[in-house]
Amino acid sequence: MPEVPDDHEDRARGPWPWLILLVLTGVFSLLLWWAGLPSPALFGSLAAGLLYALVAPRVPELPGPSLTFAQAVLGAAIGAALNPGTLTAMRQDWLPVLLACLATLLISVVAGYLLSLRPGVSRATGVFAMIAGGASGVVAISRDLGADDRVVAVVQYLRVLIIMLGMPLVAQTIFGPGEGSAVTYGIEIFDPDEVTMIGPFMVGPGDLGPILAGLAVTAFSLVIGLALARSIRIPAGALIFPMAVAAVLAATGFGADVPSWLQSVGFALIGLQVGLRFTRESLKAVLALLPLATLTIVALIVASAGLGVVLADVTGQSMLDGYLATTPGGLYAVLATAVGSGADVTFVLMVQIARLFVMLFCAPLLARLIAGPKT
Repeated sequence: MPEVPDDHEDRARGPWPWLILLVLTGVFSLLLWWAGLPSPALFGSLAAGLLYALVAPRVPELPGPSLTFAQAVLGAAIGAALNPGTLTAMRQDWLPVLLACLATLLISVVAGYLLSLRPGVSRATGVFAMIAGGASGVVAISRDLGADDRVVAVVQYLRVLIIMLGMPLVAQTIFGPGEGSAVTYGIEIFDPDEVTMIGPFMVGPGDLGPILAGLAVTAFSLVIGLALARSIRIPAGALIFPMAVAAVLAATGFGADVPSWLQSVGFALIGLQVGLRFTRESLKAVLALLPLATLTIVALIVASAGLGVVLADVTGQSMLDGYLATTPGGLYAVLATAVGSGADVTFVLMVQIARLFVMLFCAPLLARLIAGPKT
C-alpha cells in the first residue's frame, strides 16, 4: 500500500463550511444512533468531515486549541469512570486483572506489528490502530503519538463493529448464560423518564444539580490537567493529565460525570479533525488495508477470548465473565450483553475500565519505544 497521502493544502475560510459540517455531523450522528452503533457523535462527525473533504475543493481547518480542549474533555470523561465502587471490586483480584490488561496490551502490540508489515503502514499507525479498548481515546491522541489518525480511526471503528456483531452470538452459543449477579455498583443507570434526549445526545437529568457538579468537576480537571500538561510535556498530555485529575477526584468520592452534551462536543471535534484530513487517495489507501485489518482484528479477538478463559480460571469467575471482561472494545455493548446474559457485571466493568486506563497511560511510553532512541 502506498503511503497514505497527507492533508489538504488549501484551506476554506468563512462560516459556511462550518455550517455545512454542523448539519452533516447532526445527520450522520442521528443515523448512527438510530442504527444503534457506538459513539455516534465521534464517528458521525468523522463521516461528515470525510464526505466534505472528498467533495469540497477546499476544507476548513480546526484551530489547534479546539483539539486540545476535545482531548481534555475526553480525558476527564474517562477519568470520571474510576469510582470507589470499581476500586472496591478490584481489591481482591487486582493482580490477575493488571496482568490480563498488560497481556492484552502485548497482544495488541503484536497485532499492530503484523498490520505494519503492510507497505506504507508505520509501526506507530499499526500498533495504535490495534490497541484493544478505548477507541475514542486512542483516536484522539494517535496523531500526537506519531500515528496516522485516519487509519487508526477506521481500523478502531471496524474492530468495534466486528465485536458488536459477533459478541452476543459468541456469548450465547459458546460460553452460555452466566451465573453472576446483576450487581451494578460503579455503573450509573439513568431512568429514561428523567433524561432529556436530543437524538443521539443525552443532555442530562432534569435536576440541574448533577449537571452543575459535572461542569465544576470538568472545569477543575481541565484547568489543573492542562496546566500540568504545559509544565510536564509528554505526548498526549492534554488527555492524560485531565484523565488523571478526574480519576483522583472520582476515586476519592469527589467525582461527577462530565455532562454528556460536552462529551458530544469533544467527540465531534475529534471526529472532524480526523475526517477533514482525508483525501481521495488517502481513503483508497485505507480501504485497501481493510482485508488485512479484518483478519488481524479477528485474531486479536480470539487471543483476547483465550486470555479471558485464563483470567476466569484464576479469579474463579465463569468463562462468560472472563470473555466479556477481556473483549477488546465496545464497552457499552459489552455491558449490555453482560446484563442480558446474567454475567457478573461488576467484574466485567472492573476489568474493562482497568484496561482502558492501562492502555491510555501506557500509550506515550509505547510511542517512544516504537520510535526508538533519538539519533
